[in-house]
Amino acid sequence: MDAVRSGEVLFIKTVKDGIPNRDPLADSDARRLFGEEDGRISLSDVSVKRDVRDFVLAKYPDGGDAKDKFVFVHEERTADGKLLGRSGVVEKIFQRAEINVKELKNSEEKRRALCEHAYDVRLFGAVYSVTKESFHLTGPVQFGWAHSLHPVETHYVQGTVVLPSDNEEGNTQGTIWTTWYLPFAMFAMPAVINATIAQETGMRGEDVELMLEALWKGTLYRQARGRGFQQPQLLVHIEYTDPFFRIGYLDESVRAEIESGTKMPTELQDVTLDVTTLNDRISRYIDRIARIRVWKNPDLKMIGTLDAEECSF
Repeated sequence: MDAVRSGEVLFIKTVKDGIPNRDPLADSDARRLFGEEDGRISLSDVSVKRDVRDFVLAKYPDGGDAKDKFVFVHEERTADGKLLGRSGVVEKIFQRAEINVKELKNSEEKRRALCEHAYDVRLFGAVYSVTKESFHLTGPVQFGWAHSLHPVETHYVQGTVVLPSDNEEGNTQGTIWTTWYLPFAMFAMPAVINATIAQETGMRGEDVELMLEALWKGTLYRQARGRGFQQPQLLVHIEYTDPFFRIGYLDESVRAEIESGTKMPTELQDVTLDVTTLNDRISRYIDRIARIRVWKNPDLKMIGTLDAEECSF
């Protein structure tokens, strides 16, 4: 099994003409952890982890050749349309992985089997609690909240659907819809990878590689009109020689410079990402670093450079 190094990830992405993560407590407007006066909006880690899971589900619908890339946390239904619970999803995974559940004597054996065959459990952990069986796994990969790198104004818009619903037949107009949307925003999301916990869940180096690919391609893959058009811009992966070291708060080391004369950015060309401080902080701890890799959208304008291996998917 290829070993995992402790490390950090910084993921920068943009969204245009949509709300990437809605707040049900704010009439489905964007999430604002800092308040209206601050202006920034936020994305939860749940939203990004779903992008990863959806990409892995799409790429490996049958769990892959080794039957080790199934996804535990996802929506699955019975033939008559009912949602499966935790135990039902686990049984489906074991069935597809050709595991005889009756041979798993206790919850510990079931936990090990789930780690072996469920990709997202190895990364993000799991809470499993059913009758007489329960376990809790902390994941070696933890994402923080993503915050926009600049203030954002959202707008409330209204429109009409030409085709009415069945109970509105005979109306003179279609269904009225309303929604919140934002013109443009750039977000920075940090993540940490813990090599010690990776040993407990069985996460491998190849799992980390798939996660990085899923962050980039999953952002492009997961489509929904209300979420807007999303685009990955910059992905930084730092691996450390010391499993107990971390630079920390990489997202606080980048700045978005807004084009002069522009109050609020409306497109990518209105923003220049300043990575000067980030590169300075990384250079300060270069003796603790085993490898630095960067994936970048060539259309992204940047101030400064990162002394790192440039990669592509």
